[in-house]
Amino acid sequence: MKYAVLGAGAMGLRYGVLLQEAGFDVDFVEIWQPQIDKINEQNGVFVSRDHVNKHLVPVNIYTPEEYNGDPDVWIVFTKQMQLADALKRTAHAFKNHQYVVSPMNGMGHIEKLNQYFDKTRVIGATALIGTVLNGPGDVDFIGAKGAGSMNMANETEKPDEMTHKIFDDFKKSGLNPVLTTNFLGTLMAKVIFNSVVNTLYTMFEIQMGEFIQSPVAKKLSQQLINEAFDVCERAGITLLNTREEEMKSVEYVSSVSNPLHYPSMYQDMSKGRKTEVDYINGYIYQLGLKYHYEAKTHDFLRNLVHLAEFSRDFDVDALEKSVLATEMVK
Repeated sequence: MKYAVLGAGAMGLRYGVLLQEAGFDVDFVEIWQPQIDKINEQNGVFVSRDHVNKHLVPVNIYTPEEYNGDPDVWIVFTKQMQLADALKRTAHAFKNHQYVVSPMNGMGHIEKLNQYFDKTRVIGATALIGTVLNGPGDVDFIGAKGAGSMNMANETEKPDEMTHKIFDDFKKSGLNPVLTTNFLGTLMAKVIFNSVVNTLYTMFEIQMGEFIQSPVAKKLSQQLINEAFDVCERAGITLLNTREEEMKSVEYVSSVSNPLHYPSMYQDMSKGRKTEVDYINGYIYQLGLKYHYEAKTHDFLRNLVHLAEFSRDFDVDALEKSVLATEMVK
């Protein structure tokens, strides 16, 4: 089958390159012009694994406006804040027969995808692996070959023949898919995981392995997990894991799978980009409010991240000049 990746950032490149290496036809559609320019300039993307074996992989990359391919399956990997614009710009290439798989972080994307794709052709997914975009045209796959896994579930919760074909292609590509029939439970399990890993690790600018060694790591993590489970129980969402299993997942990934990894939210924060915290911790808080429950720790952390974004972008020199000018007037 033919695939098109909408959002050729770190994870989009990983999925697309692995599919391409497994023998599938893959196109990449990207909205960040520096990425497109660099990949075209060097005739491909540089790929390394755990910072070594850097090599050039030829890829086909397009802006949304210039793309006129007809893939069987779209893999959507933009940031949540970029999705509406990316879909609108690419809409001319969407066809009724196409399926879409979206392993994006956070929640809020399914409603946007439903504006362009019928629910029978939407597959929600979660990617359980770390990848770093070092810069335009340069991506680093974290973990040994074959590491990581993903969960996927049809929005209808009824896998069809096409779903199984996609599953088989992902398996052949080393993405280690697990197919479930629990749509919201599958997606929310990753949101809860990210609400701990992405937010806490970003706030303190630490790698996963460093955080998990802290004597307060389990207490902080469990508090966030418990609040999120309380929300899901009130919303009638049955999660894939128990509270205890979710905590063990945080511990295992942080200490064994990716101890040297900085999560994607940290990568956004450190590079001056807006984070997806509103679609992770913020989503959990807003969902709780619908059922008269306040996930206060999630809301507190969401606001701390926004404060960090504000302080990162704040013009200290302008403030000092303003204060000096006021003092001179006095």
